Amino acid sequence: MKKPWAGRFTEKTEKIVEGFTSSISFDKRLYECDIDGSIAHTKMLGKQKIISRREMELIIRGLDKVREEIRNNKFKFRDELEDIHMNIEHALIKKIGSAGGKLHTARSRNDQTALDLRLFMREEISSILKLITSFQRVLLDIAERHVDTLMPGYTHLQRAQPVLLAHHLLAYLEMLERDKARFNDCLKRVNVMPLGSAALAGTTLPVDRKYVAGLLKFPAISGNSMDAVSDRDFVIEFLSASGLLMAHLSRLAEELVLWSSAEFGFIELPDAYSTGSSIMPQKKNPDVPELIRGKTGRVFGSLIAMLTVLKGLPLSYNRDLQEDKEPVFDAVDTVKSCLSVLIKMLTEIKFKINVLKNAADAGFSTATDIAEYLVRKGIPFRNAHEAAGRIVRYCICKNKTLAGLSLKEFKGFSKLIERDIFKCLTVRESVNKKTSYGGTSKKNVLAALKKFKKLLK
Repeated sequence: MKKPWAGRFTEKTEKIVEGFTSSISFDKRLYECDIDGSIAHTKMLGKQKIISRREMELIIRGLDKVREEIRNNKFKFRDELEDIHMNIEHALIKKIGSAGGKLHTARSRNDQTALDLRLFMREEISSILKLITSFQRVLLDIAERHVDTLMPGYTHLQRAQPVLLAHHLLAYLEMLERDKARFNDCLKRVNVMPLGSAALAGTTLPVDRKYVAGLLKFPAISGNSMDAVSDRDFVIEFLSASGLLMAHLSRLAEELVLWSSAEFGFIELPDAYSTGSSIMPQKKNPDVPELIRGKTGRVFGSLIAMLTVLKGLPLSYNRDLQEDKEPVFDAVDTVKSCLSVLIKMLTEIKFKINVLKNAADAGFSTATDIAEYLVRKGIPFRNAHEAAGRIVRYCICKNKTLAGLSLKEFKGFSKLIERDIFKCLTVRESVNKKTSYGGTSKKNVLAALKKFKKLLK
């Protein structure tokens, strides 16, 4: 088949080269974006009288027919035509004749592919933002139901201080809110129209880039044609935001794996979202959160791949940039599938309230409250911390709990300790006294729930 650049060459392209350079196997996914961009471009060519009105209408009708064929799986993609752009243009020329050859006037595949990717990412970022919001609503609903459920908070994976389960879940709502802010900010850089930059230098033809930007709902137009065709910063920003989102999902997934184990026993995963063992009949495996944890590496890999592609490229367009699409496609699919399955699975998880409460009670989790009690009595924090540490050591040696000590035993560590010390020792009291802004007290948690309910309306 004759290539669009055949006039310059004396030899046909080798089959192995056609296969190696072809991107149609994956970039056919951009067909809707490519046709939308081509229709807007055609309308501009007609408006500017670069092509006739009749040619404009003929091209648009032809593109609509090609779109329908692809939607209905009646379109034959050809590797020798390399990419989605040339496949569509070739089909258009076959349908409407030489007028189809005017579609590519005043543009290059360089600015065309940049446009397609931006249109695609704009839609996908919007979809991801909606999924994040849905995920936040699920977490918010669970948190509202567990506003009185106590659990141990951890540092270094060791029981540290008691917190409310709602407070723990609200931590993820905060992470996800930052994720949304990053995607929204990235969207500003994605939403820049590159078409009209042509190959790298612009065009001598009287194009109206502002008109095309209006048709395609781009609020901004690229300011430098060389930058426009070679810029993939917006791809790296997207992959970076996706990587951070996946890191957050992976952290939650790790906790679900731990909490569902016999060693923790905090939750019961739904059977419908678990698997069994091929050899051990008793097993119930947390494969969904494990896979989310594993798939996070794919998105990290996509970010590193794209950074590596871009780091050594001279201006302007280089074929290396064909490698931008697969990392984006894979990251989009991974992020959306992980969010979708988590949204459904979390609604079915059962939290074991008594197990959580007992775990919060264990391990001298109110020792810091004793130190702060002594601070309120006028003792410097370092001395109060040491005294509380000695009380814990005494309990360990005597196999006692903090609440099991007598007032006389407490006074052996400080004469300032009075009977009101016992109010500090219950986990419920400990939680409710954490009233500093952002702390785990019920009052704070209720305020945070109210904030997120308003945000997520």
